[in-house]
Amino acid sequence: MTDSAITAHGLRKAYGDKTVLDGVDLAVPQGTIFSLLGPNGAGKTTAVKILSTLVSPGPGSGPIRVAGHDLATDPQAVRAAIGVTGQFSAVDGLITGEENMLLMADLHHLSRREGRRVAAELLERFDLGEAARKPAATYSGGMKRRLDIAMTLVGDPRVIFLDEPTTGLDPRSRHTMWQIIRELVTGGVTVFLTTQYLEEADELADRIAVLHDGGIAAEGTAEELKRLVPGGHVRLRFTDPAVYRGAVSALDEAVRDDEALTLQVPGDGGQRALRSLLDRLDTAGVEADELTVHTPDLDDVFFALTGGAGVPDQPNRPNQSEESVR
Repeated sequence: MTDSAITAHGLRKAYGDKTVLDGVDLAVPQGTIFSLLGPNGAGKTTAVKILSTLVSPGPGSGPIRVAGHDLATDPQAVRAAIGVTGQFSAVDGLITGEENMLLMADLHHLSRREGRRVAAELLERFDLGEAARKPAATYSGGMKRRLDIAMTLVGDPRVIFLDEPTTGLDPRSRHTMWQIIRELVTGGVTVFLTTQYLEEADELADRIAVLHDGGIAAEGTAEELKRLVPGGHVRLRFTDPAVYRGAVSALDEAVRDDEALTLQVPGDGGQRALRSLLDRLDTAGVEADELTVHTPDLDDVFFALTGGAGVPDQPNRPNQSEESVR
C-alpha cells in the first residue's frame, strides 16, 4: 500500500513458550494517529520494538514496511526515517535539557550550528526554553516527556512510535501531551501510539486496533468499534412506586429493578428513539425523576472483545457516554 506509513503481515513473536504476537496484520495510513490498544502484557511494546528495528520479528512473520522501506532488507533506512519514544524516559538527568538536545543532534550528524538551531527551536516549541539550561533531573514528569519527544524530533522523522507516552502523568500533563501529539500529525508526521488508556485512544486516534491473545481482536475508528457492541439503553429512575408501576405497564420491554425503582429501556440514545420513549411516557401520564442515556464506549468494547481480562487503567473521570437529565 503506497499510502501506508506502516504495513505488517502476519507479525509473529514468541519468547520461549510464550507467544506474544501471533499473526498480526497492520496497515497505518500516512499522516494519521494509529493506536494499538491493550492491557499490560498484551504485546504492544513488542510490536513497537519490532517495527522500530529494536528486535527481530519471529519466524514465519510476513513482510514489514515502515516509511516506505523494507524492514528486513533495509533496516538502516527505516531507522533514519523514524523516531521512538518509549515508556520510560530516555532523558539524561545529569545534563541540561539543551545538552540532551545537542547530544541528539550529534547522533544525527548535524553540524554544530544546525544542531544548536534545531535544539533551540524545539525547546521553544515544547515550552522548555526557560528550563533549557537546568539539569533535566529537576524537570517534572510532564517536562521530561516533552523533552523526550523534542529529542525524538531532532532527526525530522516521518513516523514516530509513542509507546505509552502518558503513563504516570497527571491529568493536566496528559492533556498537554495530547495536544502535542495532535500537532505532530498536523505537521505531516504519522504517529503509532500504544496506550492502555481507553480515553486516550478515543480522544486521539484516527484508527484503533485492540490487541488480545496475540492477535487483533478488532480494528476501526472509535465509532466503528463502539457500534460492534450492543447494550445502549436509557435508564429511568422513579421515586414514587405508583408512578413506577405505571411506567412498567407502558414499557413492557424494559428491564425492571423493583427495589431501586428503575427501568432500563434498550435503545441507541438517538433523538428519534428518545422522542418515541418520552411520547409513550406522556401518553401513559408518567414522568421519570431521572433519565440517563448510556451508549457503548471503548470500555464496553474492551470488555466485549477481551472478556474483561486485564482491563486498561483509566484516569479518574466521569463516564462521557452517560448523560443524565433530571
